Amino acid sequence: MKIICIGRNYAEHAKEMKAELPKEPVFFMKPDTALLKDADFYFPGFTTDLHHEIELVLKVCKAGKHIDEEFAGSYYDEIGLGIDFTARDIQAKCKEKGLPWEKAKAFDNSAPIGRFVKKSELTEDNIEFELKVNGVVKQKGNSKDLIFSFNKVIAYVSQYVSLRVGDLIFTGTPEGVGPVLIGDKLEGSLNGESFLTLHIK
Repeated sequence: MKIICIGRNYAEHAKEMKAELPKEPVFFMKPDTALLKDADFYFPGFTTDLHHEIELVLKVCKAGKHIDEEFAGSYYDEIGLGIDFTARDIQAKCKEKGLPWEKAKAFDNSAPIGRFVKKSELTEDNIEFELKVNGVVKQKGNSKDLIFSFNKVIAYVSQYVSLRVGDLIFTGTPEGVGPVLIGDKLEGSLNGESFLTLHIK
C-alpha cells in the first residue's frame, strides 16, 4: 500500500502558498508508515510549525497503469477524509536549498485517515468537506473546485506509477491551512457528517 498525494489542486490554496497554478497534476508520495488510523497524533519533536491540510481521499479498488481518463472512475470505489500533515518549517528550509522535502511530508503518522463511504453514495463533483480545529472551522472545500478531477488525477499518476488495490490518493487541500498545537482537537466532516476526529498529543 502506498499513499499518493496531489499538490496545488485548489486554486485558492496555491495562491495562499504563493505558488503558480499547475498546468498538470503535481504529486508526491508518502510511505505506508505515514498512515494513522483510529489513534492519537503525537506532535513530532523535529518541527515547531506543523500544519494541517484536510483532503478528500480516494481508495483504489483495482490495479492498473496507463489508465485512460474515461475509465479511471472504475479504479476507486470509496471516498473518505485524510490530513496531510506538513512540517512547514522543514519544508521551507528544503525548498530554499533546492532539496527534496519528503522529510517534511512523509514522516511517520503524517497521513491520518478517517472512515470511507462508497462513492455511489456521493455526487462526486459536489462533495463538501471541512476541518474544524477546537470547534472553529479552518478549512472548507468542495470537489467542484478541484483543478484536476479525480479521474484526471488517476489517469495522470498511473502513467508514472502503477496503482495497486488499497492504495490511497490524497486529492489536494483547499485554502486555510495552518498550524496545530499540542492539545488541539481536529474534526473533519464530509457533507456535514463527521468522518475524522484527531487529538494532538
